[in-house]
Amino acid sequence: MKMRNLKTILAREYMIRVKKKSFLLTTFLVPVFFAAMCVLPSVIMIMAKDKGKEIAVVDQSGIVMPYLVDSKTITYKDCSDATVDDKKAFVTEMSVDALVMISPIDSVNKTLSVASYSVKPLSIDLTDEVRSRVDDAVEDYRIAQYDIADLKAIMADIRVDVPMSTYVFDDSGQEKESSFEVPMIISMVLSMIIYLFVMMFSGMVMQSVIEEKSSRVVEVLVSSVKATELMFGKIIGVACVALTQFFLWIVLTLVLIGGFSAFVGFDSIMGDPAQAEQMMEMTSQMGGVDVAQMTASMSQDEGLATILNTLKDFNWGQMLFAFLMYFVLGYLLYASFFAAIGSAVENEADTQQLQMPLTVPLMLAFFVALYAFKAPDSAVVWWGSMIPFTSPIVMLARIPFGVPGWELALSIVLLVATFVACGWASAKIYKIGILMFGKKTTFKDLWKWLKQK
Repeated sequence: MKMRNLKTILAREYMIRVKKKSFLLTTFLVPVFFAAMCVLPSVIMIMAKDKGKEIAVVDQSGIVMPYLVDSKTITYKDCSDATVDDKKAFVTEMSVDALVMISPIDSVNKTLSVASYSVKPLSIDLTDEVRSRVDDAVEDYRIAQYDIADLKAIMADIRVDVPMSTYVFDDSGQEKESSFEVPMIISMVLSMIIYLFVMMFSGMVMQSVIEEKSSRVVEVLVSSVKATELMFGKIIGVACVALTQFFLWIVLTLVLIGGFSAFVGFDSIMGDPAQAEQMMEMTSQMGGVDVAQMTASMSQDEGLATILNTLKDFNWGQMLFAFLMYFVLGYLLYASFFAAIGSAVENEADTQQLQMPLTVPLMLAFFVALYAFKAPDSAVVWWGSMIPFTSPIVMLARIPFGVPGWELALSIVLLVATFVACGWASAKIYKIGILMFGKKTTFKDLWKWLKQK
């Protein structure tokens, strides 16, 4: 394989892609999307404030109304003396947004029931606030029934929320306060980036091969260079495009977020602590990771200090090194397979069956990586970080919990060796498949091409 031909093909593949309108659009639009994803949740939480609501209350229990204190968003109107026969007409005549009916106290079970009636459904925040006030009233009522002096103060004094600090030992034996949630989120994001980029840019290699084969351009190309030079030049060229685009995405996203923060103000973006906590809970529920519960025991100041200390002491060198190595090697491994698949078919519709054995390991790796945050030392996670087809994603999930240097080195060596072997096998398939026309390729055909000398 001549380096001169390889460089020529690499440069051709790189320049063709960076000059495309699609490359320019994705390069500049994706950072806008990333920045919006970072900024918009905070902006929406600040701007999405419910308008003031007026609620009529018919309190038949006689204990709840004193607890219904007006707030910025709710005004309560005491209508306990009113007789309500037609609830809809009552809401309309009173010009209120809702009617809350509170039943008499059940002296046996020491509880009551609450029902709301409105023309339009009530918001979650409004419903939760009313329910919380009613709960406080019933709780105080129950406490009073025990006829014990200062029982409420005693119960408040008994309740405890013990914070738990976590420390790790550095190489010198010194203990440092740490929070595993921060490196966990970092590794999760990087693992997701590898998963998405490997699939996206490997697919780009396959699509390019199919286009050249279907247009018969490849016949002209292989008359000037070797098929292996064409394949690896295409793979490396697309890799350079991926790294260029990835670097531009990071820079442009940071510039957009920094510019918006400077224009609006960091405090305005963050909002008040209650909104920040609510946004965190919503985000954690959507992502399936209960971050809010893990960080609930820390106060805001202590939590921020712990996060900053964790970021400062985090082994960024090891993580970035691992990310770049697994990003590049994982892409090269799967891109060689996708290039071989592209050479074996004449249109993209025929690739579905052949792609299945490649997409399954990547999906499995992603699920194992999520499991690694719960059991990083389990056998499944360990083998997932060693097997080359899953290690680019799983190993990044293990690193925050401490990975011996020899395991990291062994995993990378196995990945390199697998890429060399699979790259050689893919090159044999590519060399034959790129000139095969008029026949739908099966796994049996690929095995036959692989055995040919």
